[in-house]
Amino acid sequence: MSLTERRFRGRDVELCYFERGPEQSSRQVLLLHATGFHARCWDRVIGLLPDDVHVIAVDLRGHGRSEKKPPYVWSSFAQDISELIAARGLSGLTAAGHSMGGHCLVQVAHRQPAAFRSLILADPVIMAPELYAEGSRHGFARVEDHPVSRRRALWVNWEEMFDRFKSRHPYSLWRQEVLEDYCRYGVLPQSDDTWILACPPQVEASIYMANTSSDVHRLIPEIRLPVTVLRARERDFSKVPEPGAPMDFATSPTWSGLANAFPRGRDVYLPELTHFIPMQTPELVARYLLAELDAVD
Repeated sequence: MSLTERRFRGRDVELCYFERGPEQSSRQVLLLHATGFHARCWDRVIGLLPDDVHVIAVDLRGHGRSEKKPPYVWSSFAQDISELIAARGLSGLTAAGHSMGGHCLVQVAHRQPAAFRSLILADPVIMAPELYAEGSRHGFARVEDHPVSRRRALWVNWEEMFDRFKSRHPYSLWRQEVLEDYCRYGVLPQSDDTWILACPPQVEASIYMANTSSDVHRLIPEIRLPVTVLRARERDFSKVPEPGAPMDFATSPTWSGLANAFPRGRDVYLPELTHFIPMQTPELVARYLLAELDAVD
């Protein structure tokens, strides 16, 4: 599989994105990754799509090979993608977003509904409305206090990162080839023969802390596209974690009523999976993408 790396200069930031397939195809796919991840985490999904499908997978700002420039608020990601869609003249998109990428797609589809045909939201971290009304639940006064900001950033190479992660939960549940892609393209070379995380830990922590102020519930009733919500095992939100406790990625933060809130929503509950649905089963995500593409055809 051959992906072409491209650059896009928006009003505020330069994005990197990866493209495959004929631009004039009637089958168009847009892919957006999760917080702390990057576009190449979709490689195994893309490899399962036919060659006639035109695919664009984007490194969101602060991630991968895109520019590291604040603000790292969720509306900024949506604005960046809206600008890319307009600049490229993209239309008829079947789009999939994982975690924050799914959240971002909801915002973009509300801004540019004519650009899309359908959405697949893989555990899009859109929580129940009352949780946003309660205000911040992360309990951290500063980004530096968030446990994610203390992630190890420097590595000898991507193989060292892979060896460290492959036996650790939840990475141990991922397909090995997806974890390899996550590590291989998740670090950038430094001048001293070391490699650094492509999404700096404090950037990742900033994005998590912004989640509780990113309420999109007012937009959802106005999105009349077909929307499929893939949800992992439900999280118990009555148990508020202690500040500094490890983040729980085994369960889903997505509201169980989300699909029903969309005018044309469909809920797919996957209790056997964790929040990392595309990492555990890229075949499942590819299958839903192909079903939507075939429905359009």
